[in-house]
Amino acid sequence: MNENLINPKTSARLLPNRSRANFFTAARRSFVGLVLASMLITVSNNELASELNCTEKSWPLWDNFKTYFVQNDGRIVVENIEPFRSFSEGQSYAMFFALVANDQSTFEKIWHWSLENLAGGNISKTLPSWVWGKADNGAWTTLDKNSASDADLWFAYDLLEAGRLWNRPDYTRDGQLLLANIERSEIATLPKFGKMLLPGPFGFSSPNNLWRLNPSYMPIPVLRRLAAENPQGPWTEIAQNTYRMISETSPKGFAADWVQYQSGFIPDSEKSDRGSYDSIRVYLWAGITSPNDHLAAPILRKLGGMAKATAAMGAPPEIVNTATGQTSLNPGPLSFSASLLPYFAANKQTDLLNKQLIRVKTMQADSFLPQPVAVQSLPYYDYVLSLFGLGWIEGRYRLASNGNIYLPSERLCARATP
Repeated sequence: MNENLINPKTSARLLPNRSRANFFTAARRSFVGLVLASMLITVSNNELASELNCTEKSWPLWDNFKTYFVQNDGRIVVENIEPFRSFSEGQSYAMFFALVANDQSTFEKIWHWSLENLAGGNISKTLPSWVWGKADNGAWTTLDKNSASDADLWFAYDLLEAGRLWNRPDYTRDGQLLLANIERSEIATLPKFGKMLLPGPFGFSSPNNLWRLNPSYMPIPVLRRLAAENPQGPWTEIAQNTYRMISETSPKGFAADWVQYQSGFIPDSEKSDRGSYDSIRVYLWAGITSPNDHLAAPILRKLGGMAKATAAMGAPPEIVNTATGQTSLNPGPLSFSASLLPYFAANKQTDLLNKQLIRVKTMQADSFLPQPVAVQSLPYYDYVLSLFGLGWIEGRYRLASNGNIYLPSERLCARATP
């Protein structure tokens, strides 16, 4: 079996919490209608397509995600077989989707569970543990106290933006406390390079000045929002260095899953020059970055290999060699196509965008059929990256050049209301 299909940070499966039969019938219908509607939207680099329908308040894909993935206590369960674990990534992503959906009650539940169970109730002292589940002694608890910095950044971003949009000083306070903790624990200064975000506080640096980094952990819009919150912090420098890292490690236009730095960038000791399930998010983050950000266009130019490969293959390749540009014969799953929708839109590659929209629609609809569901359930990674990619394409959110989330449909509806 492909190792990526069982990686809990990528393709773990979810535990259903309601009747399958009724859910899958309704979910398949709603998703087909959802994507068909999305294909009628004019995609551009503007903040909003003028055709957006202000009467459309619901987000069916998010509603389905909640039905199947979100437990009543706010825990996101990412496996439908033992050991039914949860991960900080899933918690932080779900909070972002709740923010986009203006779903304050779900946001509150997810954050409360995360704070109490992943951070011991004290976010100023404890970064969220990256994995939680059933221990060998039968207790449900933290299984690995190391944190994942991508989830930490998204948690901080979600909290700061929820505090701003919903006038919740408690969320703002928690976001600021978490941000200060991240700055103390997960930032390193690389010789001849500058400040960078480590993937976690432990295990990613060695005494011989060797650091391991993940390019997909640093979305430019998130870094911009953190910089706006703390202008004296490292975030503007990290944003610039993220571009430098992508530029120096993508000679053929493909992002790497992992890289290492030792007085310069070198292939990762574990993943080598591989680009696949981690790096697909680099193209997603590039696509949702505001075109007004001065790094947006340069990053897109550096990542042109994926567009060429997708055009040649008809689908994104599952695996690429970032050093040679060689691609696997196997296409990536629907999460790859969903991730690339904003990337193609930002590049004004309409034909590629439309073809991958059709692929996402077809594959996602098929995943709701009873037979495949009985075998493998719904794929977590496919689902969350569809929420990011389709949510952006449908105009449900935009990210401003300072990182603020902009919810166009709500703004338009507010102006249209007497």
